[in-house]
Amino acid sequence: MTNILHVTASIRSGESVSRKLGNRLVEKISQGTDANIVTRDLAANDLPLIDADRFAANLTPPAERDEKQQALADVADALIEELQAADTLVLSLPVYNFTMPSTLKAWADLVARAGTTFRYTESGPEGLLTGKKAYVVIASGGTPIGSEIDFLTPWLRHFLGFLGITDVEIVAADGIMGVDGEEKIEAAAQTIERLAA
Repeated sequence: MTNILHVTASIRSGESVSRKLGNRLVEKISQGTDANIVTRDLAANDLPLIDADRFAANLTPPAERDEKQQALADVADALIEELQAADTLVLSLPVYNFTMPSTLKAWADLVARAGTTFRYTESGPEGLLTGKKAYVVIASGGTPIGSEIDFLTPWLRHFLGFLGITDVEIVAADGIMGVDGEEKIEAAAQTIERLAA
C-alpha cells in the first residue's frame, strides 16, 4: 500500500489555490490505488515553536525521556512518524512575503531530528528519509517562482535534500494576482495532469 502525506499550510480554506491544486494532485496520484492518505493541515494545527526545552526533549532518546520531556516531544514524534511512513510527500504551499508560511518552518524544525531523520557523519550530514518522492505545489500572488526574490523553493529543496528526499517536483501557479492569474492556475492544473499520468 502506498502512503501519501499531504501537508498544507495556507491560512485560507476553500479559496486557497495551493490547497485546491494540492488536493487535485493527491487525487490524481492516488486514483485507482489503495493509497493511504494522511493530511496534515499546518494552518489548523497550532504547532509549537522550538525552544530550549523542546529541543532538548527531541534529542533525548525516547527511553531516557522523563514525563515532561515526553510531553514536549510528542508533537514532533507524531510528525516524524507521518513523514517516515510516507512513500510520497505532497506539500501544498502559499508564498507569504517571498517565502514560506511560518507554520511550515515550525513543522520543519520539529521533523529535523539528528539521529532520526538525518545524521552527522565524517563526510557531513546524511539524510535518512531516502526513497521518497516529493511534490511541491506552490501558489504565489506576485513572487515569481525560481526568481531572485523566491526564497521558498531553494530553501525547500535544500531542506528536503538534507532529510534525504531528493526526488522533488515543483508545480507553481505564480503571479496569480496578475491579469493572467486564471491562466496560470490552469497551467499548473495541466502540469498536475501530466505529472500524474
